[in-house]
Amino acid sequence: MQKKKENSHNDKTVSLEDLQTQLDTSPEGLSNEEAQARLESYGYNELAEKKERPILKFLSYFWGPIPWMIEAAALLSGLIRHWPDFFIIVILLLANAVIGFWEEFQAGNAIAALKAKLALKARVKRAGKWTSQPSRNLVPGDIIRIRLGDVVPADARLMSEMSVEVDQSALTGESLPVKRQMGQAVFSGSVIRKGEAQAIVYATGTKSYFGKTAQLVQEAKTVSHFQGAVLKIGNYLIILAIVLVAVILTVALFRGDPMTEALQFALVLTVAAIPVALPTVLSVTMAVGARLLSAKETIVSRLVAIEELSGMDILCSDKTGTLTKNELTLGDPFAVDGVDPGQVIESAALCSKAENQDTIDLAVLNGVKSEAVFKDKTVDHFIPFDPVGKRTQARVRITGKTPFKVTKGAPQVVLDLCDNKNTVKTAVETAINEFAGRGFRSLGVARTDDRDRWQFLGVLPLFDPPRNDSKETIATAKKMGVGIKMITGDQLAIGRETAKQLGMGTRILDAEGFSGTRYHESGRMDQSIEDADGFAQVFPEHKFHIVEILQKHGHIVGMTGDGVNDAPALKKADCGIAVSGATDAARAAASMVLLAPGLSVIIDAIKESRKIFQRMTSYTIYRMAETIRVLLLMTLSILAFNFYPVTAVMIVLLALLNDGAILSIAYDNVHYADKPEAWNMPRVLGIATILGITGVIASFGLFYIGERLFHLNRDFIQSLMYLKLSVAGHLMIFVTRTRGPFWSIRPAKILFFAVVGTQILATLIAVYGIFMAPLGWGWALAVWGYALVWFLINDAVKLTAYRVFDSTGLPERRAHNHR
Repeated sequence: MQKKKENSHNDKTVSLEDLQTQLDTSPEGLSNEEAQARLESYGYNELAEKKERPILKFLSYFWGPIPWMIEAAALLSGLIRHWPDFFIIVILLLANAVIGFWEEFQAGNAIAALKAKLALKARVKRAGKWTSQPSRNLVPGDIIRIRLGDVVPADARLMSEMSVEVDQSALTGESLPVKRQMGQAVFSGSVIRKGEAQAIVYATGTKSYFGKTAQLVQEAKTVSHFQGAVLKIGNYLIILAIVLVAVILTVALFRGDPMTEALQFALVLTVAAIPVALPTVLSVTMAVGARLLSAKETIVSRLVAIEELSGMDILCSDKTGTLTKNELTLGDPFAVDGVDPGQVIESAALCSKAENQDTIDLAVLNGVKSEAVFKDKTVDHFIPFDPVGKRTQARVRITGKTPFKVTKGAPQVVLDLCDNKNTVKTAVETAINEFAGRGFRSLGVARTDDRDRWQFLGVLPLFDPPRNDSKETIATAKKMGVGIKMITGDQLAIGRETAKQLGMGTRILDAEGFSGTRYHESGRMDQSIEDADGFAQVFPEHKFHIVEILQKHGHIVGMTGDGVNDAPALKKADCGIAVSGATDAARAAASMVLLAPGLSVIIDAIKESRKIFQRMTSYTIYRMAETIRVLLLMTLSILAFNFYPVTAVMIVLLALLNDGAILSIAYDNVHYADKPEAWNMPRVLGIATILGITGVIASFGLFYIGERLFHLNRDFIQSLMYLKLSVAGHLMIFVTRTRGPFWSIRPAKILFFAVVGTQILATLIAVYGIFMAPLGWGWALAVWGYALVWFLINDAVKLTAYRVFDSTGLPERRAHNHR
């Protein structure tokens, strides 16, 4: 077995022959058995991830401001020997810890499973055969192949004569790519910007030169706009609770009430008011959304991107492979005078490689009528396509004849190379314009003559038909308030033709005009970008500029991309989306990765994100309304009647049952609005406050009936109030979960049965007097009837409140069927 050795940074200075000897390998690669042995010796090619021990993670739920308040309440209960309160509070503490730990554990597993699908792959030669292996399985001595767009999977030395350009900005901060030649090192985490080569791996994992930055994109612990808004609401509720509790404590001190009991009650009341379940509900809702999207072949690598999607109003979409099929077909070529059309196809085929699986190369090769054209011809030097040069080139040898070169690429680029360009330019441009008018993409072809001078041969027309679902998907996106802007590197005429076929509009800008814009014209250009339906002849820097301008104008922008040069724009966009077949670099920069081609999966993601927004809004209004109701009821009762309407243990029971049921709102059926979602704080605060005050009025109504009409004792009234608060509180979920009448959307079964289950338990506690005076079934049913009447009143109040706060009408009128 290969013994583990320290990989020295000097490995990159040793000659390739000596390095192969040291690593005991050859150009044929390692055998599978030797690779496995080295994997056991060196370990996986990954950074050791520090994982928190589950027991410590569980104990962390007992540490922090909210747990401290619950623990203080338990301690006070023990000191004054209120043992029922003590045990119930301890159960609440344990329940919150168990629920929080389990749901975060489940969410973590779900995200880990999704991210595993994004694991980088490497082309590795094992036992003389090229295979695709997970990058984590690489070992020193492996022979790998790297090309344009690849993230270098391990520290390696180049073995090919061709040089490559490497982007090391993620590692060194260098803004420009650096050239690396045969024998030089490329480092793990850098990105190939130009060229392709074979290389020998000499260091992996933590032993790599830049081991600490081996992951190109680390998931940042960021807080999205929506999460930030919800957390602000949580802070608002906590402040409100503290202020009202301070009032209660001040009054208790003034009246001479026992301070230990008043303090314990105040602490428990605060616990009941604080949205303990808020972080858990957020994480569960996000994880559920990610799991649903994974079933639709969308992987979310940054969880909060789901929320950003809900507000997205512009999507900048790649044309090729996203709006179109990316299945190019070859049409009848144009040949300059004196050239046979078959020779144009033959020359283009000689500088094409089937093994690269490039769509243009495959279309050209499929157009060759007979394999005989390749007979006696050998390609001994091949220069692959790169976005800057915009062409491929090959040197061809024929037995007994002088070698020649062939090239294919962007027609203007190829034409500029050629000696005969002035002679053929007019005819070539006419042909290109005719092809473009029919929606064809043009490919210029040239060949060197006996004196090694380039001669333009002709133009190959290529057509990439729109995807069958693109037109319908774009129409759906428009109905949902999302404008689709097409982005293509193709010529203006082709962009217009494709946009016309898809019903996108024909205001297509030529991106070449961006760079020449003067300062005083920039405002007009910005407006043109905002008004455009798409952009043609786009370079990577143009994409970044387009996103930046749209964001400056207040838009939430999504961007699709597939290449390494798309990475800056994907990072800049509010939601970067790597499309199917994207390079490793694009996937690493994006927030979401599509496994299926086309736009329809993005539309599914937008719908799901808006549903999540609706669920979170419903929870927020419910939580605020309940907090306002309980706090105002307690405060006014103590100030006006010197009466605690519920005991501390009752408040703890309410909090315990609420947290248990509210998690199920993450699975609720909701409608998505046909416009981007925006956080309307005045409306949310206003509706929550109105519903909270309505709940206080209902509670005082029951208090009046019990004390003044039936002359019940205070202990019995407390039991009545507990059951009313519990039943009415959970019925409030069904009020806040819709913006229309409560029956407008059927609740999810899990939510319905969670609420029914907790309320059966709450009713049994009140009927049989567990920790309180027993009510009996008669009074319990009366409370249910009273709560149901007020439920209908609350729903009517909600509808009126929405009409006041939202003059555009009820969103349900613009909504589609629920999941």
